[in-house]
Amino acid sequence: MRLACENGRSIECDPARTALACIDFQADFVLPEGRAGALGLPISHLLASLPAAQRALSAARQAGLFVFFTRECYAPDLSDLNTFRRQYDLAVGSHGPLGRFLVKGEAGTEIIPAMRPAEGEPVIDKAGFSAFHQTTLDTVLRVRGIDTLLLMGYTTQCCVASTLRSAVDLGYACVLLKDACAAYDPADHESTVRVMYSEGDNFGWVSDSERLAGALQQLVT
Repeated sequence: MRLACENGRSIECDPARTALACIDFQADFVLPEGRAGALGLPISHLLASLPAAQRALSAARQAGLFVFFTRECYAPDLSDLNTFRRQYDLAVGSHGPLGRFLVKGEAGTEIIPAMRPAEGEPVIDKAGFSAFHQTTLDTVLRVRGIDTLLLMGYTTQCCVASTLRSAVDLGYACVLLKDACAAYDPADHESTVRVMYSEGDNFGWVSDSERLAGALQQLVT
């Protein structure tokens, strides 16, 4: 499968060795009744990316790509929250409309219904920004022969970018699906995309859900 990317670039992907990473589609980040909505953050930018994310997810499933999800979440006693964030990130563990923020078992930490994992699609819980941080994700991917990641989710500059950078260091080829990612401040999203171009292909490629769906459609017709 040849996936067209921006700036005239493209990448050859073996569907059997390619995975779709659905990063932190969590209720507290995006739903009006979640913590971000209650605080008045501009969740509209995140909501606007959902149709693209759903398009990518549907196309990946139809083509038989490996799909996994992530959630940023911590133990109820916050024992796995690192020292720096324990001191400075007072939001984690605070109470919100859907329970304690980013705490395992709370409603706000769950993946939203619009992006609910299907049976057999693993959910990687991470006590940090990167999906590779102290998780089994690298093993999960390597035992399946995965060498290419398509990344989408929330937020572009934080958990998506952190996961992408970790993946690149581990030797994975990465494609950011630009329209299926979002940040509360669009400038943060755009600056992260610009960084992808700053080192040539060293950080990977930038594409979108429509290009992905078109490439995958050719595999199933």
